[in-house]
Amino acid sequence: MKKVLSIALVSATALAAITATSKTAQAAVSLDSNHVQVEAGDTYKSIAANNGVTIAELEQANGREIGGFDLIFPGDVVTIPGVTNTQATQQTQTDTQVQETSYQAPAQETTTQETTQTQSASQAQTTTSTTGTSQGSFKISFYDPAVLGSNMGYGGVAANLSVFPKGTTLKITLSDGTVLIRTVNDTGTFAYSNPRQLDVAMPNNQIPSYGVTTASVEVL
Repeated sequence: MKKVLSIALVSATALAAITATSKTAQAAVSLDSNHVQVEAGDTYKSIAANNGVTIAELEQANGREIGGFDLIFPGDVVTIPGVTNTQATQQTQTDTQVQETSYQAPAQETTTQETTQTQSASQAQTTTSTTGTSQGSFKISFYDPAVLGSNMGYGGVAANLSVFPKGTTLKITLSDGTVLIRTVNDTGTFAYSNPRQLDVAMPNNQIPSYGVTTASVEVL
């Protein structure tokens, strides 16, 4: 009688296991990144497939015989092994690509620095073109060539030719800030007695009321 009962108990257990595995597989409840709780209908095969691991890896992580009969019940907690070697390799390749992409930044920074330096050089050249060699302060007087019967125009200035030879272009900044650009094209008796005086050509109606002033002079 006992033998009959034992056989019946084993048969009932096997039948329950077969019935459980024959049900439609459901996703086990995830407890955390490495553990799931078995639901009705779950098998090692379905849990392994849902978590991207092999059945053998799942069996090994839970201390079961690889290839054995994996009997589980609802409520059991199954340990999910870490990422596979393939996943780790893919992650490493992704990290490497991100690092290589990020490394392009210094090249962009270098290009920006070179552009800034080029712009600064251009600005310096522009400044130099309007700034000459300083000659210090000079006494400035004015005259109208037309009144004297000359047709030399108003773009010139009379100077001591030993100081500024004919053809020298001067930047004359008056004490009130007015800037005049004149080319030496004449001289006069005043220049020999006072070599640091310039006589600027200007229409009579534009000559400043003060008549004589001082100015800083640069050679362009």
